[in-house]
Amino acid sequence: MDLPVLNTKGKKNGKNVKMERSIFEIKPNDHSVYLDVKHYMANKRQGTSKTKERGEITGSRRKIKRQKGTGSARFGDIKNPIFRGGGRIFGPVPRKYGSKLNKKLKVLARKTALSYKLMDKSVTIIEDFSFYEPKTGNYVELMRNLELSDKKTLLVLPKPDENIRLSSRNLKKIGRASCREMV
Repeated sequence: MDLPVLNTKGKKNGKNVKMERSIFEIKPNDHSVYLDVKHYMANKRQGTSKTKERGEITGSRRKIKRQKGTGSARFGDIKNPIFRGGGRIFGPVPRKYGSKLNKKLKVLARKTALSYKLMDKSVTIIEDFSFYEPKTGNYVELMRNLELSDKKTLLVLPKPDENIRLSSRNLKKIGRASCREMV
């Protein structure tokens, strides 16, 4: 499939880009996307919640009352979970929620996502451009020219450009300008 190349004014410049069939036109695999998103979200979790157990509570180990003859249940020390301020039974402990995902499955998920974006006609190719100074106004004008100012966007660049990153970093609907190889 060929896509037209647009200039920074939003007009076609007469060139077309042939999209790689092995990336953009594969049979979509929804389950791989589900697993990749689940993996991403799980790795974002902190897993730092913790409550104090009986042995971690500050307090005396003295027996509260005698064992027999009071007519009520027997108690040990003040750290007992039955008492207010006592330890927590089976409370949360720090753990890692992250999981491992095979490289081939990650690649398949990314290719599926790109294929869906191409099917929805959500991919736009822009000719090579750069900003001479980091100004948010320049980036906003570029998005307005491309009719993308009210949409959430992700800009994928061939090499890192600090001025583009700085120009776009405080806009809400702009994804971080990515300079990594996608696949």
